[in-house]
Amino acid sequence: MQTERDAARGRLTAKAYSYVRSAILSGEFRSGSILAEEELAEALGSSRTPVRHALSLLLKEGLLEVGARRQLLVRGFTPDQRREIAMLREALEVVAVRQASSVVSDDDLDQLRLLVLRQRRVAAAADQEAFLDLDEGFHLKIAEAANLPILYGLLSQLRGFVRVAQLDVDRPPAVLAEVTGEHESIIDALERRDAESAVAALLAHLNKTEYRGARP
Repeated sequence: MQTERDAARGRLTAKAYSYVRSAILSGEFRSGSILAEEELAEALGSSRTPVRHALSLLLKEGLLEVGARRQLLVRGFTPDQRREIAMLREALEVVAVRQASSVVSDDDLDQLRLLVLRQRRVAAAADQEAFLDLDEGFHLKIAEAANLPILYGLLSQLRGFVRVAQLDVDRPPAVLAEVTGEHESIIDALERRDAESAVAALLAHLNKTEYRGARP
């Protein structure tokens, strides 16, 4: 009986976590917004306990911060912090791509190609939010294919920072189409088990000067 109650509480916390995190990453909850337990619980139709637990997780994840009056706020990022995020992202993704080059499976490659196919479809529809979700899935899938679960967790947290830091960036359809082409180049190199080419394709993707501010 206790186990069932614990499982139910876990599901409610996961639901609250997913709801709040998605709202932060989509910009529904903007940087500096105060998140009140009571209001969130009402929106979710739950008690405040799972909301409190979910907010605690997001605070540890770094998407929230404690304000001057001890209230929880959606975190913002300074230009220096954004540069640090970019450097950390590059370092972690290079490790993931290099490792994946030697251990990636055919199923992993198929899943990566499917993600790119779906990206092309949403890019054609100019659905930036769906495109960014798939972009996050693509980069995390490489870390998963590399069999590096600790790196996967770190990169997942960092990808959340990237999304928040780039919320106000507009991405024209031409940029989205270009990004999918760069993703395909990474997959092609992974399929050849060519670590150097895969890393080079990744770095070209992350550091391209054209449209850099508009890149996911």
